[in-house]
Amino acid sequence: MRPLSTASLATSSSAAMTEFWLISAPGEKTCQQTWDKLMVATTRNNNLSTNNKFNIPDLKVGTLDVLVGLSDELAKLDAFVESVVKKVAQYMADVLEDSRDKVQENLLANGVDLITYITRFQWDMAKYPIKQSLKNISEIISKQVTQIDNDLKARASAYNNLKGNLQNLERKNAGSLLTRSLADIVKKEDFVLDSEYLITMLVVVPKVSYADWQKTYETLAEMVVPRSTNLLFEDQESGLFSVTLFRKAIDDFRHKARENKFTVRDFQYNEEEMKADKEEMTRLSTDKKKQFGPLVRWLKVNFSEAFIAWIHIKALRVFVESVLRYGLPVNFQAMLLQPNKKNVKKLREVLYDLYKHLDSSAAAIIDASMDIPGLNLSQQEYYPYVYYKIDCNLLDFK
Repeated sequence: MRPLSTASLATSSSAAMTEFWLISAPGEKTCQQTWDKLMVATTRNNNLSTNNKFNIPDLKVGTLDVLVGLSDELAKLDAFVESVVKKVAQYMADVLEDSRDKVQENLLANGVDLITYITRFQWDMAKYPIKQSLKNISEIISKQVTQIDNDLKARASAYNNLKGNLQNLERKNAGSLLTRSLADIVKKEDFVLDSEYLITMLVVVPKVSYADWQKTYETLAEMVVPRSTNLLFEDQESGLFSVTLFRKAIDDFRHKARENKFTVRDFQYNEEEMKADKEEMTRLSTDKKKQFGPLVRWLKVNFSEAFIAWIHIKALRVFVESVLRYGLPVNFQAMLLQPNKKNVKKLREVLYDLYKHLDSSAAAIIDASMDIPGLNLSQQEYYPYVYYKIDCNLLDFK
């Protein structure tokens, strides 16, 4: 996951509240001492962050070569899994039609809210057995999340098609009289049907032109049946009138109507077709309701799975990076800090003072927003301690 520069860490107030810094430092005489020192520096002397120990089990170290390769692979996997977590969360918001309160209560990990899950993190031994190599564990996660990603694409595509078709039909039944479907407006008795000579046409007349219509409709063509017009329906702008005429006068009537700014709608009264349209709408609406429940359940379960996988990757990254930086035997304390959003900059400084002895080269680059030739720091912050950011603010409400 690409860490942000310090300048942008406190951008959004809601994001700052849901942001965590997962760090590690080598054990002093004991790991407890490392923890106590952090607590004194960040909470007892000043209220910079809320801290929790982050429990990582004794994982298999493997060889240095494998660790170096794994470090890069895990970075990519982290970014991929984070993107899937966000996709599932965002799709949940889309399916719940963006009622924000409902989305948040459905985004849980192992049945608890995300902040509780992270702050009380326990490695899931059943899913990710620690007797396996680090590489195997990362492959288990990769397979699992790729499957979720593929399933999401298939389910979202099916549901979106259904929703799209339904919206198209709904759109056809709404809107102005010039474009909307007339099937639910007209009745059989509005038409002269089964006549060899006569036909009933439907004309949209602007409200301001009602008087003109009544005065002129009988003379728009030669063979209009006198007093045959009826107002069938009105919306804000216009009314829908029926008028009966001889079939041979259709073209003439159409042409003259257009000149007078009356719009003849192409409409044939067909009971079968109208019935089929109504049935299609009912079917789509029923299908959507039927799919809604199972889809939301699937999203809840798989959001939880993907989020849990994501936090396990963070744990793997801290473990691998700590071994690479601090050496063997494995001796480090992983710690989860939730920065107080007013004190982000101060917290960075305090952590730097606490751990600068770990890496003299980091002194030059405490401020990642400074540009140093040859170092692409806007992409990758570097600190003397191991650091990863976890942001639980996963929804991007437009």
